Amino acid sequence: MLRTAFARVAVAPRVALTARAASTSASATAPAPVSLGNIEASWKSLTPTEQEQTFKHLEELQKKDWKELSLDEKKAAYYVAFGPHGPREPIQAETGKTVVGVTAAVAVAGLIFYFVRKGGKETPATLTREWQEAADERLREQNSDPFTGASAKGGASQVAL
Repeated sequence: MLRTAFARVAVAPRVALTARAASTSASATAPAPVSLGNIEASWKSLTPTEQEQTFKHLEELQKKDWKELSLDEKKAAYYVAFGPHGPREPIQAETGKTVVGVTAAVAVAGLIFYFVRKGGKETPATLTREWQEAADERLREQNSDPFTGASAKGGASQVAL
C-alpha cells in the first residue's frame, strides 16, 4: 500500500510535465501563417484565407498563459482584435467637398439674413419714446404693480433715460 502511494506521487509530476510539454510543443510547432512582427503593415495585403489563418493561430496562442507570449504576439493579437481594419476602418472624408459644402451653407445663411434685414423696417414702432411713455401712462392708470412697478412712488419706467 505504501509503495503504490509513493509510486503515484513520483509518477504524477512526470505525467504532468509530459502532458504540458506536448501541449506547448503542439502550439509552438505550428508556425504563424505570416510574420507577426509587423502585422499592422502586412494585414491589408494578406488574402482573406491568410487573415483567417492568422486569426485562428492568434486565437490558439491566446489560450495559453499570456506571460509566455512574446511582445510581437501580444501586439498582433491586439491589432487583429481591435485594429483599424474591416468595420473599424476610419472613413476617408473628402476635405475639399466638406470645405465647399460648409462655405456654401454659410453663404446661403448670410444671404437669407441680408434679405430678411433688408425687407424689415429699420426700428419697430414700439421702441419709440412716445410709445414707451404712452405704455407707462397706461400702466399707471391701471395701477399695475403698485409696489415696485410704474404705479409705485418713483416707480420704474420703460423709457430709457
